[in-house]
Amino acid sequence: MNYRHIFHAGNPADVMKHAVLALILDHLRAKPTPFCVLDTHAGIGRYDLTSEAARKTGESDEGIGRLFGHPLPHPALAPYLDAVQALNPDGALRWYPGSPRIARAALRPQDRMVLVELHPDDAVSLKAEFAGDRSVAVHQSDAYTALKAHLPPKEKRGLVLIDPPFEQPDEFARMAEGLAQAHRRWSTGIFALWYPIKERAAVWRFQDAVEKTGIPKVLIAELTWHPEDTHLRLNGSGLLIVNPPWKLDQTLKEMLPALHSALPSTGGGAAVSWLTPEAS
Repeated sequence: MNYRHIFHAGNPADVMKHAVLALILDHLRAKPTPFCVLDTHAGIGRYDLTSEAARKTGESDEGIGRLFGHPLPHPALAPYLDAVQALNPDGALRWYPGSPRIARAALRPQDRMVLVELHPDDAVSLKAEFAGDRSVAVHQSDAYTALKAHLPPKEKRGLVLIDPPFEQPDEFARMAEGLAQAHRRWSTGIFALWYPIKERAAVWRFQDAVEKTGIPKVLIAELTWHPEDTHLRLNGSGLLIVNPPWKLDQTLKEMLPALHSALPSTGGGAAVSWLTPEAS
């Protein structure tokens, strides 16, 4: 409950996560039938990168600040950067879109979005951000309770983004259990679970727990910008994606190395692999 994303908005982890999110949404838009987005840790929607809190860390300088207003490192980054540009039409980078704003930019009239945020102040801000928007519903609730309450959606197509702040020591275990329960309710949905790469052993345990659920078609995408020689810093960012769109793996194998080259780093790199293939 103490985590405030404003200190980290637009950092390399956000860039990686939101670039992949935008690609998934672009795929969902390719078919005319409606889809639903459920964001379980929605935050406040948009972040002022000129605020005192954001400037205190300056993390966006090493993330979106290296992409905005510069040549596109890879064409697949266009949907993400278009969403950032839409909030900054004058060409000056001030506002950073959180996942709700990235998703809202992709919605069509027939689509809808359900946003869940537990922090009371952030929930109020989120409701104000989308006040009067009939395509968006905001709930102050626990993320894992929301998975039971809102799945399966009536649209039958869509995406669930699970993006915890990792304040709880058992967050990896909660994610694996929450995914297993949610997948039983909606086995055809796309699920994207974000995780920090700090201690590699914790990531391995999480991936092993997901593999043991028997859920098929699970893709792992990771971007690291520091060597993994210490767990005292954020070395990288990962996404575990269930039912990824067709050819997303191929696209990420090209896009993520280009993104790594565009961002400052002391090592690391990009990796894309299947945790579990599609069931035969």
